[in-house]
Amino acid sequence: MLQLHSFAEISTLADRLPMADEAARAAALERQNSLTKPVGSLGRLEELALHWAAWRATARPTITKAQALCFAGNHGVCAQGVNVFPQEVTHLMVKNFEMGGAAINQLCRAAGADLQVISLDLDRPTQDFTQGPAMTEAETVAALNTGAAAVDVTADALIIGEMGIGNSTIAAALAAAIYGGTAKDFVGPGTGSDAAGIARKIAAIDKGLALHGGLGGMETLAALGGREIAAMCGAVLGARAARIPVILDGFISTAAVSTLFKVDPRLLDHCVVGHTSAEPGHQKVLTTMGKRALLQMEMRLGEGTGAALALGVVRAALECHNGMVTYAEAGISA
Repeated sequence: MLQLHSFAEISTLADRLPMADEAARAAALERQNSLTKPVGSLGRLEELALHWAAWRATARPTITKAQALCFAGNHGVCAQGVNVFPQEVTHLMVKNFEMGGAAINQLCRAAGADLQVISLDLDRPTQDFTQGPAMTEAETVAALNTGAAAVDVTADALIIGEMGIGNSTIAAALAAAIYGGTAKDFVGPGTGSDAAGIARKIAAIDKGLALHGGLGGMETLAALGGREIAAMCGAVLGARAARIPVILDGFISTAAVSTLFKVDPRLLDHCVVGHTSAEPGHQKVLTTMGKRALLQMEMRLGEGTGAALALGVVRAALECHNGMVTYAEAGISA
């Protein structure tokens, strides 16, 4: 199991963690090109099959076990009036997840994913980033390790999602800090902010950016992020150590792992993006990262819902890859 001790060691992880198995990718491509269809005619389904082959190190990958992790945290920046709901809602939604009543529960059941909800000190919000760093290095590393430890190393796919009142503000702040620009470039309505609420989010983020500018990826995560944001990053790294491909959710999860992208873009090579969020900042982040989402469903719920929906597409890709016959098996001459 991956265990981190400091920010400094994360900068060397890309050279120490497993890489894609190019021999398995090549063998999977050879199979794809021999199946009873025009070469390339299944489009991105073929790309997904090759991606899973490379990271699971087998020419014919399957998803026997899919894991979904939803991390929950609370944020000190909510003191700036950036959300229409009180932080108690985070507690209540976690209970809803545990009772099976949320959207993520239904979508995980439909997609065949085992959901775990992990709360990170909900009664102890992070510090208000307009006043100082949200977390210390030690707190951030602890949250990273919580995420890494939650990964089931026997899984064939991992979905990550989140719950936390105020975390769309955190995501916009991280995106602006990592990719440049102002808060206005990345802020959206989140859980339903009106114009005045959006203005408060922008003001809080701009103040945070002025206070915490020019930092590295992990330092930015500590300064602006939340415990659930760090835990998602830790889960991504833990999955990488176990050669498990990851399906990211929408704006918040993608902004979270942008801190890893800032450290070394290779740390996200095993990740695909499930959907493009309706939050306005998400497509900007994806464009800069050079990643294309699998789905465009105008969703912006979070929780991992878009990633869970995309898992069905991945399963379909692997069913085609493994279940179709080759021209030779069908008795059709090339």
